Amino acid sequence: MTDNNPKSLSGIELIAEIQQEAESAAFPVDEPVYLAAGLQPSQPILYAGNLESKLCFFARDLGKDEVHARQPLYGAAGILVRRGLYRAIAGEEPTKNTDLQVVLEHVLLTNTVPYKPPGNKAYTEAVKKRFRPFLERLLIIHWQGDKIITLGNEAFNWFAPYAAKGELKKFFERSDRYTSSIQVTLPTKDNQGNLHQRVINLLPLPHPSPLNQQYYAQFPQLLQQRLAEIFTENS
Repeated sequence: MTDNNPKSLSGIELIAEIQQEAESAAFPVDEPVYLAAGLQPSQPILYAGNLESKLCFFARDLGKDEVHARQPLYGAAGILVRRGLYRAIAGEEPTKNTDLQVVLEHVLLTNTVPYKPPGNKAYTEAVKKRFRPFLERLLIIHWQGDKIITLGNEAFNWFAPYAAKGELKKFFERSDRYTSSIQVTLPTKDNQGNLHQRVINLLPLPHPSPLNQQYYAQFPQLLQQRLAEIFTENS
C-alpha cells in the first residue's frame, strides 16, 4: 500500500487522533504556510510512502515545500534523498522530478513531529514528547519495516529514550557513525492497551541541507553507501 497523502484505513484513525491532540492545546505552528497551502494548521502531515516497505527515512520536521506538497521530504533536502533513492532503485539518474514519485513504493518518509514549526526552528522536547506516542504507533503498528535512516542530529537523538542512557551519544561520537548502525527496541501500545515492540536498526546520516557545509557535498555518496548495503541485503 502506497500513500502519497495518507488516506488509507490503516492510518486515517491515527491521523485523526493526532489532529485531535493538536487541537486540544496550543503549540507553535507556522500558520501562514498552512493557510497558503489550503490546510488547517492542525492537519498533520504524518508520512508518505509505503507502509509495507523495509526502509524508513526519519527527518526533523516539515518545511514550506512539504506543507504545500502534503508530503515529508519534498523540499531541497528531500529531493536529494529522493534522487539518491531513484538512483539506487533504477540504476540511472531521474530525467525529471516527477520521476521521483516512484521511490515512494520502496520507502516510508516521516518526521519527529508531523507539523511545521515557525521559522524552521526545531521543536522543543516538550512538543516532541507530546506527539511521540503517535510516531511510535506509526513505526511499530502501521509500518512493517525495521531499518530507519535518520537525517541529522535531531532525528537521530529522537531515538535516545529507546536505548541505554548515553548509548546513542557514545555511538554518535564514533568516526564511523555514518557507515555503521545501532539497534534500539521501540515499544508502543495500541488503542486496546496491548504492548507491541520491534527491534529497529538505526542508520544515521547527516542532514542534507546546503547549510550543513561540513557534510553537504559528501551526502550523496554517504547515502548511496547506505542504500547499496540495504538493497543488497534485501535482494
